[in-house]
Amino acid sequence: MANGISGKMRVPTTADLMSMWNASGLKEKLIFTFLMLVLFRFGIHLPLFGVNNEYFSNLASQNNILGFLDLFSGGALGKVSIFALGIGPYITSSIIMQLMAVIVPALEKLQKEDGEAGRRKLSQYTRMFTVVLAAFQAIIFMSFMAHTNAITAGVNHTMFYISSVLTLTAGSVLVMWLSELITEKGIGNGGSLIIFVGIISGIPLYSSRTAQMIAGQPSLGWNLMLLLAIFFITMVFIVVMQEAIRKVIIVNPKRQVGNKVYGGVNTFIPFKLNPGGVMPIIFAVAILLFPSTILSLIGSQQLPTPWLQSAVETLTRVFNPSGATYYAIYFFMIVLLTFFYASIMPNMQPKEIADNLKKYGSSIPGIKPGKPTAEALDKILTKTTFIGALGLGIIALVPAFASYLTNITTLQGIGATSLIIMVGVALDLINQVKTHLLARNYESFLKE
Repeated sequence: MANGISGKMRVPTTADLMSMWNASGLKEKLIFTFLMLVLFRFGIHLPLFGVNNEYFSNLASQNNILGFLDLFSGGALGKVSIFALGIGPYITSSIIMQLMAVIVPALEKLQKEDGEAGRRKLSQYTRMFTVVLAAFQAIIFMSFMAHTNAITAGVNHTMFYISSVLTLTAGSVLVMWLSELITEKGIGNGGSLIIFVGIISGIPLYSSRTAQMIAGQPSLGWNLMLLLAIFFITMVFIVVMQEAIRKVIIVNPKRQVGNKVYGGVNTFIPFKLNPGGVMPIIFAVAILLFPSTILSLIGSQQLPTPWLQSAVETLTRVFNPSGATYYAIYFFMIVLLTFFYASIMPNMQPKEIADNLKKYGSSIPGIKPGKPTAEALDKILTKTTFIGALGLGIIALVPAFASYLTNITTLQGIGATSLIIMVGVALDLINQVKTHLLARNYESFLKE
């Protein structure tokens, strides 16, 4: 339907894959991306000096918050490696800078009016703030380590503390650099791909735990089949959400040049049902992980007053990734961030679109150009984004509830958040490849 919401996805053929591999520059980008991801995975297995990795790994597996943090670091946190902080500080810094660009006029000017030079300067601010956040999180993490038995006996605690904070900060900056290299010289979306690879690396462990559970309780076999079916259906809905668009019909004016008439063909503006893709999920997780990290540190210490201890325990339960309150906040954050992400996207600004349509003499059928067009587009975008945000939030909750329903919680790590990120990043990767293929087709056309 022309005015409806539709989503289509074609399965690539062997010829498409061969064309992809031979496309100009694409093969080199894919190889470069692969090498950068291999380098990232190699760094995950380089542990900090003076840490009892086995003890801390067992501690992370028993602590819900640490386990959740370990999931998004690709297992680096559990191994206490030099990449233990992962891409988290960079993602958090990007979120804060995007929010500040909306609030602070000077930053907004850099983003919108100063062109490429302004965006480069804004990126530089993001990198600098990443270093600050990484150092802060490294201090928190090492303070938590100091209250456990994870430090090897005989190690000088002061030197260990200082060297570890510097190493973790440098490791996080290195991960940021790798992600930017993938974005600039690789296939793109470096930060999302690093998170994607980290989640994928945990699948064998989750599968092994599930197999052991089923072996000990054969009656859960049918529950596992039901859970996998729910996961599959959820993946289908994720694909629909990512690919669906709302088409707004545009009437273009006819122009006569000599004896020929040009234009007059109706086109449409495609508005994505989920404009932010996987980013609202990643942003929501990054925001919620921050208080969880702070509470993990505070909760490991003996607080001076009972009421303060009680308050910390209450907040810890609220932000516990396995709690109902956490999922309610998580749902609200996804909806809110989807609207935020839609509001900052250049191709989803009703006033600018209306001005451009009026400039070229185009219009929406039955709506006057100018302000009425902007108001109509604003209503369409609000409804479309609301449906997309609501759908994305519901999809994020379904697998987690299914895990509790079937009593199989060993796959919960790849349930709600991880499943959406994996599918979303995979779809983004496919779209990046399609963009390169399209560029190659245009290059071939120009050479002919």
